[in-house]
Amino acid sequence: MAAATIVHDTSEAVELCPPHGLYLKPITKMIISVALPQLKQPGKSISNWEVMERLKGMVHSHQFSTLRIAKSTMDFIRFEGEVENRSLVKSFLACLDGKTIKLSGFSDILKVRAAEFKIDFPTRHDWDSFFRDAKDMNETLPGERPDTIHLEGLPCKWFALKDSGSEKPSEQVLVRVFEKFGEIRNVDIPMLDPYREEMTGRNFHTFSFGGHLNFEAYVQYCEYAGFIQAMSALRGMKLMFKGEDGKAVACNIKVSFDSTKHLSDASIKKRQQERQKLQELEQQREEQKRREKEAEEKQRAEERKQKELEAQERERRREEKLRRRAQKQRDRELRRSQKKLERLQAEEQKKLQEKIRSEERKLLLAQRNLQSIRLVAELLSRAKSVRLVPAVLVLGGPRAPPLGAPVRSGNTGATLGPRTPGPGKGASLRPETCYLLTVALSPGKDKGQARRDAGPPTRAHGVRPASSRGPRTLAFISFCHGPAA
Repeated sequence: MAAATIVHDTSEAVELCPPHGLYLKPITKMIISVALPQLKQPGKSISNWEVMERLKGMVHSHQFSTLRIAKSTMDFIRFEGEVENRSLVKSFLACLDGKTIKLSGFSDILKVRAAEFKIDFPTRHDWDSFFRDAKDMNETLPGERPDTIHLEGLPCKWFALKDSGSEKPSEQVLVRVFEKFGEIRNVDIPMLDPYREEMTGRNFHTFSFGGHLNFEAYVQYCEYAGFIQAMSALRGMKLMFKGEDGKAVACNIKVSFDSTKHLSDASIKKRQQERQKLQELEQQREEQKRREKEAEEKQRAEERKQKELEAQERERRREEKLRRRAQKQRDRELRRSQKKLERLQAEEQKKLQEKIRSEERKLLLAQRNLQSIRLVAELLSRAKSVRLVPAVLVLGGPRAPPLGAPVRSGNTGATLGPRTPGPGKGASLRPETCYLLTVALSPGKDKGQARRDAGPPTRAHGVRPASSRGPRTLAFISFCHGPAA
């Protein structure tokens, strides 16, 4: 259907249902044909827009509500024009019909023909002859006689319940609008039935050129008079909606009588059976979907459970790995601590052994010192027996040089000899001659080392200086040979 157009003049509007803002407005449409000349020059064409502008200029002070191109060929251009009121149609036809148009660049003139638009609307003879001649119709049954109007191109928004927030048409509003012409027996809006498209294979949702959603409807009257009155009122009219702000828009609708027994009892019963079958199929599909959904949920639950088990197994393995790693770490630390303890114990044992050896050495040295003292006492006693007079007794410090063959007792060396040896080999002690007795502790030293460690001889009553090298001298005695006291 054509798009809704704005209506500036509503003086000719007829009330249909003022509470819903619906009116009927006469169709004021005309057909304008412009004959085109034969084009002699190739590449040259006539502008449809220029022809349209010339037509608008030919009506002088008036103007078209709408003017559009219905058909364009090489021989003519057909326009559909609409004006505000029916009274303007004759004046427009007078200004256009039989006139000519001269276009710039063309020597030929264009002839214009204009006529009132012929409305395609069924007459009483059409439905009477149809139902009389139809063999499958029973005029005694509702729906099989002329009692149902078929309406197409009705805007959904105009027939929606107010304050409902929805733009779907309502059967209640449809009944309230068309019950003006008589008592209504039944109505049907196919687009409201969710199973209708599947039953018939048709799409009942249509759009107009203005983008508004339109619908079709069936209105069945109880009496033939109501049908006749509705068809007579809708003939040559278009539907107009007037809003609360006073602005009005109109759109063309298609009106015809029902020839398909759409609202007959048999058709209604058949649709109900088909709807019931479709509902059962839908329930089966929903049940199938529910089972599939439950199966999917069960499968997802099993997969989720399996994933949880796998995650738990991975966590258990990870914890076991961490536990083994921690155990290995503890074992390494234990071994390390044991090794450290063993090392400390070994060091303590070593220190203890060294201390024992040191104590043993000190004991040995003390024993040797005691032995040396005893040896010195023995030597002194022997010297006293041979009447040797002691001169000096010094403990510790200087060394005495060897003067003769050493007399050794263990590691203790004792050297006895004259201070001034005689002129010949084997000389004996002389009177008034000084002798030096050296007693030294030299553990582990041999006879030659003891000689090397000894220093040069010292005069009587003299003391050798202390030295840091060689064996440590524990005691030496210097005495002289002389007459006994």
